[in-house]
Amino acid sequence: ALCGEIACGKGTATQYLVKKYKAGSLRYSTMLRDLLDRLYLEHSRNNIQAMSTFIRETYGKDIMSKVMYQDVKNNKHRILILDGVRRYDDLGKLKDFSKFKLVFIDTGIKKRYERLIRRFENSDDKQKTFEEFKKEAGQESETQIAALKDRADFVIDNSKDKKSLYKQLDKLIAELN
Repeated sequence: ALCGEIACGKGTATQYLVKKYKAGSLRYSTMLRDLLDRLYLEHSRNNIQAMSTFIRETYGKDIMSKVMYQDVKNNKHRILILDGVRRYDDLGKLKDFSKFKLVFIDTGIKKRYERLIRRFENSDDKQKTFEEFKKEAGQESETQIAALKDRADFVIDNSKDKKSLYKQLDKLIAELN
């Protein structure tokens, strides 16, 4: 499972692992985006965070881990990347898988902001100011991410270029095989 603060490089790491190692990938936000689609709501960061809070308050803190656990059980890939862990409760039963590893991707806030406004993943990302980005980083759905670094099996420094990230990912895969 990959975790890290907004725009740290989880998606880039996932794409690389899928391409090079034929890994499968699942994103925690997919279930939230599916619900937003069904309600005909925009995929803004605020809507995604509100949906996350609502379903966890309604169905339990570990609801997202339960969904991911079932998705993992139904997946046949030898390597499976879970992108977007935000809280320790998101791991739940996933830790029961014998080869489960938590990987924290660490990147400074300025670098993450630059990446966010370039990638345009959510409808409201491109026009976001640095102050708005810092404010979002302090929202409930984001504040628990930093604590996952201490619980991670591996920490990857993604403050440099993609080549450096890929080298660290290759080393990680080699260690796990």
